[in-house]
Amino acid sequence: MPLSIVTELVRNLVTVPAAVLRSRVAKDAEVLALRHENAVLRRQIARVRYEPADRIWFALLSRLVPRKRWRQIFAVTPSTLLAWHRQLVAHKWTFTQHRRPGRPSTAYTIKQLILRLARENHTWGHRRIQGELARLGYPIAPSTVWEILHAAGIDPAPQRCGPTWRQFLTSQAHGIIAADFLHLDTISLKRLYALVFIEHRTRRLHLAGITAHPTAQWTIQQARNLTMTLGRRMESLRFLLRDRDGKYTRSFDAVFEAENVEIVLSPPRAPRANAICERAVGTLRRELLDRILIYDHAHAHAVLTEYIEHYNRHRPHQSRQQLPPESTDPPTPATVTDLQACRVRRQPVLGGLVNEYHHVA
Repeated sequence: MPLSIVTELVRNLVTVPAAVLRSRVAKDAEVLALRHENAVLRRQIARVRYEPADRIWFALLSRLVPRKRWRQIFAVTPSTLLAWHRQLVAHKWTFTQHRRPGRPSTAYTIKQLILRLARENHTWGHRRIQGELARLGYPIAPSTVWEILHAAGIDPAPQRCGPTWRQFLTSQAHGIIAADFLHLDTISLKRLYALVFIEHRTRRLHLAGITAHPTAQWTIQQARNLTMTLGRRMESLRFLLRDRDGKYTRSFDAVFEAENVEIVLSPPRAPRANAICERAVGTLRRELLDRILIYDHAHAHAVLTEYIEHYNRHRPHQSRQQLPPESTDPPTPATVTDLQACRVRRQPVLGGLVNEYHHVA
């Protein structure tokens, strides 16, 4: 029996001695008051719902009241009490909640393994996955694998799309450069637009230009300037990832296609498809633009140039084992530095808005 039902029964039983010890007049008055209150509540409530503890309490009290007076005292009929008892008996001897008919269901770990194989190998069908499971020591029917994939919303192998955006960006990171616009407002509420590029492999950030009127012709010129600035590094780039902004025209794409760079368009309203560039733009806002007032175009260009230099030469990046983008040193295990023998010097950037720290010999 659940603990809540036992607690409720004990609470009701404690009130019995107190009722027995009262005077007869007091008990009669209380009974009349309770009967009247019960009659009022019955007129207001169409159907009363009783908890299991209430049902047991009514069943116990029914033994102390003559049967002919049940209708005046209890809100339930004898047939209701018998129905409650039948439900208790049926609940006691029912085992459907403990054992389901038919063969046991597939273990949760095997289901997760099937879904993992389907996600990591988009060309594998249910029979190929079943064969791989059999090789790993998990015998399972191909139809069961198909049912698990169908329930998870995974289409058959020929109908699945190609690699996801995460898989594509990860496998092609060494040859991707992404572009995006960000806006900044000056102290006079004039809006400026900056065009930035970021290389996925090195996370090197480039400021192409800043303007108050980002026309298509201006964007094309910034693309030409970037290809000239990158020089031979353009040979290692294969894809330009951009959104569907109208400022990116066919002539803009032609500048990169002339360098054998393929244009990849992100889906509409899907910033996560260009997540690395969006992350860099967010870093620019959090660490710089949200903490400084921009006076004019020249000031915006100066602070962005200085911060991007800090971003490329000093700021650590998790994807590069905490190395800055322009670092060519291979990642090495971190060593514990003795601060007693080596001092750390702070070098302020942008007037102390950002700090760099270096060892002092």
